[in-house]
Amino acid sequence: MEKDSLRRFILANMQVRGEWIHLDATWQALLTNNDYPDVVKKILGEALAAVVLLSATVKYQGSLILQIKGSGAVHLLVVQADSDGSVRGLARYKDDVLSNLPVEPSLPDLLSEDAMMVITIQPNNGSKPYQGIVALNGDTMQACLQAYFEQSEQLATRLYLAADTSTCAGMLLQRLPEQADDKDGWNRATILADTLSEQDLLTWDHDMLLQRLYHEEQVTLFDRKEIRFQCTCSVARIEGAIQSLGEAEAQDIINQQGHIQVDCEFCNKDYRFDRVDIKRIFTPAAIKPFQNSTH
Repeated sequence: MEKDSLRRFILANMQVRGEWIHLDATWQALLTNNDYPDVVKKILGEALAAVVLLSATVKYQGSLILQIKGSGAVHLLVVQADSDGSVRGLARYKDDVLSNLPVEPSLPDLLSEDAMMVITIQPNNGSKPYQGIVALNGDTMQACLQAYFEQSEQLATRLYLAADTSTCAGMLLQRLPEQADDKDGWNRATILADTLSEQDLLTWDHDMLLQRLYHEEQVTLFDRKEIRFQCTCSVARIEGAIQSLGEAEAQDIINQQGHIQVDCEFCNKDYRFDRVDIKRIFTPAAIKPFQNSTH
């Protein structure tokens, strides 16, 4: 099994492109930061697999962020994939509400029917981000994302997602815009993919999956892209956030609390800044941030 990998493939005679993702150590690294209930792990893992697959369809250098907000048991879910292969994510939930849900709740049960999904593409070059906002229509994560594609994309797209406590995985198929010699290629590709079970996605590697589904087709497999968990927090970023507060407000917090503490929700690192740190941060032409702040 090739783990923590993204693999692109082409079904040439069908005029279909695909992406396969399987995350193991990456998924476990993300989970070590929070003790999520299993039902929360499932939707977070499916969202993580999905955002990596979606990011692979965009030609950009930057980040693709999927965010879901609602009023249900899981009231916030955020996952991010960067073009360099790094990912991170988190979920926020209400334990008391979660405990009253069915044993196998649907996505609307978990997130509430008024939940909204926002997909943001943030380029690294400073260009204006692209953002799409849609209501969640569907009982599963893949159904909701399928509805998003139907509303916002020109190319026919199909997603298959799965997650458990140890692995998250998925596959994306997308019809290429060129005129296909095989007029029935897209239908055949998706009908075969529809036979996949969640267990198949979690346990098959890309070779087995492509062989089982498309052994009679022309398949081209591209090189592996490594995917890894990596948080983007840093001393410099936190100091920039403190600077954005303004010196007066930062000093007011210091006077009240004796320090400023910032906790990263993605990796659970703690950053603490005292009065000396704040003076340095707001000194003109300040030197580069010290690396010995507590975190």
